[in-house]
Amino acid sequence: MVRKHPTRRQVLGGVATTGLTLTAISTVSASNRTRYVVTVDDADTQNRLTDDGFDITHELADGEVLIVRGDTDSTATLESISGVEAAAPDLRLEFNGTVRTASAPSDGVSAAGEEGSTLYGLQWDKHVQEVLEAHDHARGSGSTLAILDTGIDPTHPDLESNLDEDASELFAHEDADPIDDHPWDLHGHGTHVAGTAAATDDAGAEGTGITGTAPDADLVSAKVFWFEEIDGEVALMTTTADIFRAIAYSAEIGADAANMSLGTGVLPPEERAEGMHVAYQRVCQYATQQGTVVVASATNADTDLQGGQFALPTSVPGTMSISATGPNDKRTFYSNYGTGEIDVGAPGGGYQTEEKTDAKEGVEWPAPTNLVLSSVPPEVYGEPYAYFAGTSMASPQVTGLVGLVREIEPDLSANRVEQAIKHGADDVSDPGRSDPDLGAGRVNAAATLERIR
Repeated sequence: MVRKHPTRRQVLGGVATTGLTLTAISTVSASNRTRYVVTVDDADTQNRLTDDGFDITHELADGEVLIVRGDTDSTATLESISGVEAAAPDLRLEFNGTVRTASAPSDGVSAAGEEGSTLYGLQWDKHVQEVLEAHDHARGSGSTLAILDTGIDPTHPDLESNLDEDASELFAHEDADPIDDHPWDLHGHGTHVAGTAAATDDAGAEGTGITGTAPDADLVSAKVFWFEEIDGEVALMTTTADIFRAIAYSAEIGADAANMSLGTGVLPPEERAEGMHVAYQRVCQYATQQGTVVVASATNADTDLQGGQFALPTSVPGTMSISATGPNDKRTFYSNYGTGEIDVGAPGGGYQTEEKTDAKEGVEWPAPTNLVLSSVPPEVYGEPYAYFAGTSMASPQVTGLVGLVREIEPDLSANRVEQAIKHGADDVSDPGRSDPDLGAGRVNAAATLERIR
């Protein structure tokens, strides 16, 4: 097969605001053997599975979630085996959508104004969270943040010094044929997310770097998206099982947080009891039990999730679900919401309406500066920084904050870290801390750290 490097046109596509929204296109099969995700309740079940002709390829969550191969259309057979709680065919998932982007200003140094020679002056998202004030208490030293995404650019000046290349991995199933068979980023989304969480705030001699929430944290690229050629077209792919593998891996390497700026579209209530939702819950709960805070974007369908509809992984118990806010601390026009579904809000870019977001005048942060500025691969974008918007940009704000909390209190459980972040959030909503738009409020890094010191 001729390997093609994805072009910027293939990467960007258009200007609709979204994140890595996943659409199932097929099951994962090869040579009439289909891959399944199976949740079990005892170790002896593995023997029963192999006795019935299934091959176990991966054991996750202390063996409670298994990736197996078997004959096509074997879901009912799997669920009939004693000890199997749920089973579902593994799904090939394709990135569906585009990312609202804009170039960073070429005169970034002067645009930063009185903040000096960095781009911090353009990072309204860090201003409202009081990130620089938080750095008087902690900068994320000793913490590890796993980025489950399209990879991280290992040569980016804001990321290379805190990227753990040895721990970084590509999670692609054995029948995949990725063009990018490495943990690094040929797309841009993962590098942008990583910079928001933990850019080093020192880009070298030029001094035009951005500031991440936890600039001294270690970053791990747990790459779950890869480019693959399908019918002559290059597509950005993953599978559900490979996402599960990356979540479990994040916990096994002791990551303080696993950032998941990805998710399905809105799903109907009846699918909550199906096998894939059961497995998602088990893997995420395993990670939190190991101390890894699973941080998930609320995804971008402007939908109320309270009424039974849901999205994965944001609706899974044990994850932190993050909605997106704009410079005025209001939920943005694209972010999902719902009472009891959102834990906190965080800056994701944009305003309450698309028209206000696109306004060039009459707003405090005119387009495109009301989006989130962060790092991107220069080889893809032609420049090292760009503006993105989405709940994908909100999630890593919280992931970085987990790193700050863990520097001060390294032994806090995942649940107690989550509670600390909620208690430190600014209550900018009405009626208050069960707000359907922002949950406990918009995160505040400085207030969170001051409460736990």
